[in-house]
Amino acid sequence: MARPVATKFIVSKEIMIRFFGLSHISAGFIAVLVGYTSSAAIVFQAATAAGASAAHISSWLLALGLGMGVTCIGLSLYFRSPVLTAWSTPGAALLATALAGVPMSDAIGTFIFASALLTICGVTGWVEVLMQHIPKSLAAAMLAGVLLRFGLGVFVSLESQLWLVALMLLIYFAGRRLNSRYTIPLTFMGGLVWAAQGGLIHFEVVTITLARPIFTVPTFTLSTLIGVGIPLFIVTMASQNVPGIAVLRANGYQTPVSPLIGWTGLTGVLLAPFGGYQFNLAAITAAICMSPEADRNPDRRYLAAVWAGIFYLITGLLGATVVSVFTALPKELVAAIAGIALLGTIGSSLSGALHDDRERDAALITFLVTASGLTLSGIGSAFWGLLLGLAVLKVITRKK
Repeated sequence: MARPVATKFIVSKEIMIRFFGLSHISAGFIAVLVGYTSSAAIVFQAATAAGASAAHISSWLLALGLGMGVTCIGLSLYFRSPVLTAWSTPGAALLATALAGVPMSDAIGTFIFASALLTICGVTGWVEVLMQHIPKSLAAAMLAGVLLRFGLGVFVSLESQLWLVALMLLIYFAGRRLNSRYTIPLTFMGGLVWAAQGGLIHFEVVTITLARPIFTVPTFTLSTLIGVGIPLFIVTMASQNVPGIAVLRANGYQTPVSPLIGWTGLTGVLLAPFGGYQFNLAAITAAICMSPEADRNPDRRYLAAVWAGIFYLITGLLGATVVSVFTALPKELVAAIAGIALLGTIGSSLSGALHDDRERDAALITFLVTASGLTLSGIGSAFWGLLLGLAVLKVITRKK
């Protein structure tokens, strides 16, 4: 009778060792740490632009954490591939500029609309077909125009906190020179240490509290759906899902794309009323879970993504605590880490936008109009930038 028990114990022990591998846990934790330190500040700015209170921001982080956690765990276990999802960082950057003056209910309706478009693309398999009709150069130009304000914000912050921001820039470029994957977390930590020793952090406002969901009844305004919803959908597809698919393929994973897009879109539809504005495939953080450091065996790297999902769930439940932490930080530090984290994306977007001589004029128009903040008929600049860029490209192509 003891033999089956011993065998069962050995099997259970092997399962525990397999699932609780230190490399899987560390890779998942680092992926979540990089994701939060590099873009949580941008999500805060997006929520603030929509008029969100501290309680609403906590609900946003709860919805985003739960959505990312469930999709990471579920999709990775089902497909046995390291499928890492994330909130749309470029989408948050777009919302931070486009939602100014927009009622919260209209913003929630826009989130549902954009996520529904993702769901439809996933269910119908239109993902690749749709992206072929939007030139990569124009999508990159629109993204660069959206993110420009964040890059400029780094140097605006120098005026009030010279040494804090200068130190963060120094750490960032030193990390870039060493090609370190921990550049952004180290930059953030350096800023935290400087701010703490200078008495700039208000520790008294930090509290450990579980987040509470807040349901907002959505409303739908045509101008907001067109001016914010469509650009949000395009930015998420072009700058998040497409690179996310590329990372999967580059690492040898032939996971079907349409179900991934469909499930992340549906998750956004369900969680949008609580602040889950958009979910998509991750690229940079996904690469951490797909690296040999996560596991030498590619067939077991999905466990790193599962652990990332677990950490996402934890950070989502502690959304109120995350809000209090960011409230305690000086606004210059938050602006600096948001802009510094996007410098690489801005550079690569500009490079992609201006790389093709035949599309350069159209891409330049898209970039300038998007960056201008132009609003016509209640529709934001990102939409007009893309529309005018497509028109210019059409004229140039017809002339040639």
